[in-house]
Amino acid sequence: MTVATELSVRALLLDMDGTLVNSDAVVERCWRRWAADHGLDGDHTMSVVHGRQGHLSMAILLPDRPMEQNLAENRQMLALETADTEGVVEVPGAAAFLAALAGLPHALVTSADLALARTRMAAAGLPMPELAITAESVGASKPDPEGFLKAAAELGVAPEHCLALEDSEAGIAAGRAAGMRVLGVGPRAAAHRPTLHVDTLEQVRLTAGPDGTVLVQVTA
Repeated sequence: MTVATELSVRALLLDMDGTLVNSDAVVERCWRRWAADHGLDGDHTMSVVHGRQGHLSMAILLPDRPMEQNLAENRQMLALETADTEGVVEVPGAAAFLAALAGLPHALVTSADLALARTRMAAAGLPMPELAITAESVGASKPDPEGFLKAAAELGVAPEHCLALEDSEAGIAAGRAAGMRVLGVGPRAAAHRPTLHVDTLEQVRLTAGPDGTVLVQVTA
């Protein structure tokens, strides 16, 4: 039996990788290569990197290394990831979801930098939201809530009236820390206690309310 849940919100804040864009093939290639170069276990590395800025992942995986080295290697990693778009596709339902969001308050909140975000959204055939909070926009990476809070502030919406869409442990934690409800998208999200969960964005419907709210209907 199909079960529908409805939420009334005033803004939607969207993660990119794993939520709108399936970039797992690129992330696996780049980060497993980095892990091998540093003598690290590839599976453990992949359990850390999703949702975080690269330098923070590196600091977790190599805690004794100077942050300056992490920042330098992260710049190299971003360049490699930006140059590699093979296998980058939309998460099922993402194009229709973004089309339904047109004219409604929303923002992209991603740990990617702006160049990588634009490249991956274009590779997946998706429009770039007008407001994008990227790595350059914040001083702290997810799971810190700074990115979500900044997006809410720029939209003029209180955090408790926002819905964050996320796929990763770090991202879901960031949304919760911001005081937002969180819609988990995809298989990674299910284990990390989002407010609601869907397998794909095809299970989400949006309706604009007359009072400036957005009705989000989730079917499971």
